[in-house]
Amino acid sequence: MTAAPAVEDLLRALTPQVLSTLVRRHGQFEGCEDAVQEAALAATVQWPAQGVPDNPRGWLTTVASRRLIDQMRSDHARREREATTATEVVPEEVPDTDDTLVLLFLCCHPTLTAASQIALTLRAVGGLTTAEIARAFLVPQATMAARISRAKQRIKAAGSSFALPDGAEHEERLRAVLHVLYLIFNEGYTASSGSALHRADLAREAIRLARMVHAQLPEDGEVTGLLALMLLTHARRTARTTAAGDLVPLDEQDRTRWDRELIDEGLELVKVSLAGPALGPYQLQAAIAATHADAATAQETNWPQVHALYLILERIAPNPMVTLNRAIALAEIQGPSAGLALLSVLDSDERMAGHHRLLSVRAHLLEKAGDAAGAYELYRRAAKSTASLAEQRYLQSRAGRVRPTA
Repeated sequence: MTAAPAVEDLLRALTPQVLSTLVRRHGQFEGCEDAVQEAALAATVQWPAQGVPDNPRGWLTTVASRRLIDQMRSDHARREREATTATEVVPEEVPDTDDTLVLLFLCCHPTLTAASQIALTLRAVGGLTTAEIARAFLVPQATMAARISRAKQRIKAAGSSFALPDGAEHEERLRAVLHVLYLIFNEGYTASSGSALHRADLAREAIRLARMVHAQLPEDGEVTGLLALMLLTHARRTARTTAAGDLVPLDEQDRTRWDRELIDEGLELVKVSLAGPALGPYQLQAAIAATHADAATAQETNWPQVHALYLILERIAPNPMVTLNRAIALAEIQGPSAGLALLSVLDSDERMAGHHRLLSVRAHLLEKAGDAAGAYELYRRAAKSTASLAEQRYLQSRAGRVRPTA
């Protein structure tokens, strides 16, 4: 036995490896997942008291395998499978392979909704408990448990094999994996609801998973770009809020509080990512984040470069949020009127109707243009449109700043 390490971190890294080993061996995701969760629970009780085993992954694999066999023995509807599996001898040697990437691909199965992909990824690959995931997304634990259960049943019904897909399917599934990690990170960086502006644990988990994917696919430009984007964005985290937890916008942040180590790593990854033959959305977003990171002050930001990158991004991955961000960059170059004119193209987009981001950016540009009354009205509407209490406080403070005098 070794001295007690950070058991929680160790389990978070090992449980997806153990789960993938069991799924490869037994081929039933739902039962294997339950068995690994039980083994991890046993470890959280035993390891702090007795010490971590010399081969913790082997320990977990053995315990989980036994739990799985016990489950199968007690299941009368699976007698035939029991007869085969119960005779199996749990191997002493645990294969020295890591199938976590295969597991991640399985959790992002195309038959699942994005919400289910996220929940299953955090549970099976991230090692979070159902209660932790429910708290992160502010839903009842029973709701999250039902969502995870349905996801596992859908995967089972789809008859998926535990293997990396080939060719075009591999590329399609990898894009789904990256999208799920991107959504997890965004929810962690700017929480969509609740009192806190961000959920650092969720953002760090997304970064950990992105690092894992990057370690296995280092030549993929979009994988590298996504990791760089996360690092460069997460580097600003501590400067984004006051001591009271209020939001500090990018142009008012104390940049000496940005995490220099994360920025240096992110910038290096951006260089590698952009050296590839093709450009994707994450690479371009990482390049934009790198441009901000390169500026010592907000005034020194290379806004023409930011605008040019958004223009390219808008062409290869059209999205109203991209257009909205390009309007901000355009306003910095040509003035608020130009930005407001570009925002008008979003008025007919149903996805942006009443969205607090569109309202708040328009309010900001109206304020810069000298229309205090218009800015006041829109800041108030934006505050009412967001479920984030931190954003509400910020937008209300902005409204108070431009409130017309009687």
